[in-house]
Amino acid sequence: MEAKIKDPVVVSDMKKRIRDIQMTISWREFANTYFQRSSSWFYHKLDGIDGNGGGGGFTAEEAEQMRGALIDLSNRIRRVAEDICPESLGIAV
Repeated sequence: MEAKIKDPVVVSDMKKRIRDIQMTISWREFANTYFQRSSSWFYHKLDGIDGNGGGGGFTAEEAEQMRGALIDLSNRIRRVAEDICPESLGIAV
């Protein structure tokens, strides 16, 4: 029985998947904070290219890292929002 080698999973449509928030986030900061990579590396990943013009995208591991980073960022935004609500400022609603 021959072992079949699986092709690696590549998410090449990440830009489409993040379109709702694409213009809201500083992807340069995001790439540096969560991936410790340059913005050009990150933008190539979003565009589904490998930096040399060939096909590329996010590996399954990078896509999971992206998911975790977005969840972390959303939690940070929620904490900030909750800290500025009127109840936390002692203002009656």
